[in-house]
Amino acid sequence: MSDGRSFKISLIAAVADDRAIGRDNDLIWKLRDDLALFKRVTVEHAVVMGRKSFEAIGKPLPKRRNIVVTRRDDYSIEGAEVVSSLDEVYALFADSDEEVFILGGGEIYRQTLSDADYLYISHVHSEFPDADTHFPEVDWNEWEVSEEESFPQNERNEFAFTFKKYSRKG
Repeated sequence: MSDGRSFKISLIAAVADDRAIGRDNDLIWKLRDDLALFKRVTVEHAVVMGRKSFEAIGKPLPKRRNIVVTRRDDYSIEGAEVVSSLDEVYALFADSDEEVFILGGGEIYRQTLSDADYLYISHVHSEFPDADTHFPEVDWNEWEVSEEESFPQNERNEFAFTFKKYSRKG
C-alpha cells in the first residue's frame, strides 16, 4: 500500500454468499479443508483477533504469534500478547516486512479492511439467515484474484467452497 508501512495486512476468513461468518461466537459450518488451508497460510505468521474470537478458539494458535485486541484492562493470556487497539498492533510491526493475518471477528474485519493488502477468502457456497456476524461489504473492483481453488461438498466439507487469494489493485 502507499501509506508507507512495510508490513502487509491480510484478512483471512470463510464467508458465506450472504457475508455470514458466524453465529453465537462460533463458526456455522464444518470445513476441514478450509481449516487445513487456514493453518497452512497462517503458520509462522502473526495472527490478530478480537477477544471474542480468541475465546471462541479457546487457546493461542500454535506456531503463530498470537495478538488479541481488547478494551479490557485486566485481560491477559498466557502465550499471547494483549493490546488495547489496532494502532498498538500496527506499532508492533512498524519496522517489519511481515505479513500479519487478521482473524476476526466482524468488528476487527470492518476496522482493518481499508488497510488490507490481501484477502484470503473461502467463499462458502450457501446462505445462513440466522448468522449474527457478517464480513464487511467489499468493493470487489478494488481487488484481483491471484490464487483460486475449489473444494466440493463431501465428507470433509459440509458445504462446497472456493478459496481465493485477492491482492489489492494499484
